[in-house]
Amino acid sequence: MKSQAPEFIRGLYNLRERHRGSVATIGTFDGVHLGHQAILRQLKGVSERLNLPSVVILFEPQPHEYFSRERAPARLMRLREKLEALFAAGVDKVLCLQFNEAFRSLTARQFIDRVLVDGLGIRHLVVGDDFRFGCDRAGNYELLQRVGAQGCFGVTDTCTLTLAGERVSSTRIRQHLQAGEFARAEACLGRPYAISGRVGHGKKLGRQLGVPTANVRLQRYRSPLSGVFVISAELADGKCYSGVANVGAKPTIAGDLEPLLEVHLLNFDRDIYGQPIKVMFHQRLRAEQKFASLAALTTQLQDDIRGAQAYFAAVPPASTGLPTLN
Repeated sequence: MKSQAPEFIRGLYNLRERHRGSVATIGTFDGVHLGHQAILRQLKGVSERLNLPSVVILFEPQPHEYFSRERAPARLMRLREKLEALFAAGVDKVLCLQFNEAFRSLTARQFIDRVLVDGLGIRHLVVGDDFRFGCDRAGNYELLQRVGAQGCFGVTDTCTLTLAGERVSSTRIRQHLQAGEFARAEACLGRPYAISGRVGHGKKLGRQLGVPTANVRLQRYRSPLSGVFVISAELADGKCYSGVANVGAKPTIAGDLEPLLEVHLLNFDRDIYGQPIKVMFHQRLRAEQKFASLAALTTQLQDDIRGAQAYFAAVPPASTGLPTLN
C-alpha cells in the first residue's frame, strides 16, 4: 500500500520494516530537469501499477564531489531544494545514503544485497542502461537484470529526453548558465533557474551605499553562476518582486571569499531577515568585478539597477510567462 505523506530517510540505519516493498530509481537528480522528470513519471507509472511507494535513492555528498572535492562540477541545487522538487513531482520517499569510504568500498553485489534487497526490499528498479556501481565498477544494468530475474525485482531502462537534438542533462544546463543562456536553461529545466534559501544578516554595506540587499548563503562548494543578474524573487508572502542580484565572492570587500547571493529588490523596503526567498534568474548584466573604491562600486550598482528596470520595462511579464512583479 502506498504511503500518503512524502518521507525523507537519511541512511540505511533508519530503514524500517514498513519501508520494505517499493519501486525505486537511483541517481543524483541535480536540477530535477525535464530529463529527470521523465524518469520520475516512469517511476510513478510503475509505482501506481504495482500499488507500491516510489523511492528515489540519492547520495550525499554526490559521488563526484567525494572523489573530486572542489574540482567537482557546481551543484544546480542544494539537497533541500532537490527534496522539494522531487516531492513536488510526486515521489513518495527519498532515501539519502552517505557516500563515504565504507560505502564506496561496497562491491556491486553488496550494494544490491544491502541497499536494494535487504534494505528496501524493492519490487522494481527504474535505472539507465549505462548505470555503473560498486567499488570495482563491475555493477551494471545486466547484473541488475540477472539478480532481479532470480525473483528479487524487475528492472526497466530509463528513457532519454532530447531537446534540439541534444540530451537534456545537468552538464548541459550548467553550460547554458555559465554562458548566460537563461532561456535555454529554462527550456531544459521546464522552469526558470532559481536558487532558494533563507535571508541572513550581512555587513549591511549595501544599505550604507543606498542599495540594501537580502543575503543568502549558498552552502555549496561553488555556484554554477557568477556575476550580476536581472532576477525576480518570490517571498514568504507568495508574491514576486523584480530586482538585481550578485552571485560571487564580493572581490571589492577584503576577506569575503565564501560565495554569496545578494539580492536587491526594486522599490522594496521591508524587513525580511530569516524569511525564505526563491530567486529566479532572467538575464546576465555583467561579470563580477573589483572596484577601486566604494564610490565606483556605488555608481556601478546604480547602473545595474537601471539595467534591471530597463529589462522589465521592455519585457512585460505577461509576454514572458514571468510572475506578476511589483
